[in-house]
Amino acid sequence: MTPEHAAPQADTTLSNVRKSLPGGESDHAVAWFTRAEPPAAEYVQCSVDPSNSPPVYGSVVEFVENYLSLVYRREVGKGRRVWCPRWWMHAEAVARLDAMWRAWEHCRMDSRTGLSVWFLDHADPHMSILFDPDGPFQFCSTASGHSDEMVPLKLIATPPGLFKSP
Repeated sequence: MTPEHAAPQADTTLSNVRKSLPGGESDHAVAWFTRAEPPAAEYVQCSVDPSNSPPVYGSVVEFVENYLSLVYRREVGKGRRVWCPRWWMHAEAVARLDAMWRAWEHCRMDSRTGLSVWFLDHADPHMSILFDPDGPFQFCSTASGHSDEMVPLKLIATPPGLFKSP
């Protein structure tokens, strides 16, 4: 692939995630995404109440397909990392990815360190477990797809009245 063909692909990826960046489609957002430092005066602590701001992504599916899969790229399938293309068929993956999406929607409101906090405190720990060869996608692969070999943990019924409801 020639360099002139590589640039449009990177620009396409950038345009797919621009809407979620502080500043939206502005040049500031492009500078932010490419890690070019805008003037210090442009960094202002976000004072927007997250409860008054609509989410960027309407569901965990939209978040995974339109943000996470584009931003969080890793080579999978060579023993170090695993992934299931049908991630939604794994309860643990759904729970972790939903938590990541909700945390992202909150953290994005902080234009200074929000996304760094999100990566360090949310994305990296959850994705490490999801990508782990002993994690929820243990028997799945990007080549052969989903596997139902994982079974729920075995349990013995809890004695009645052992735990009281609040």
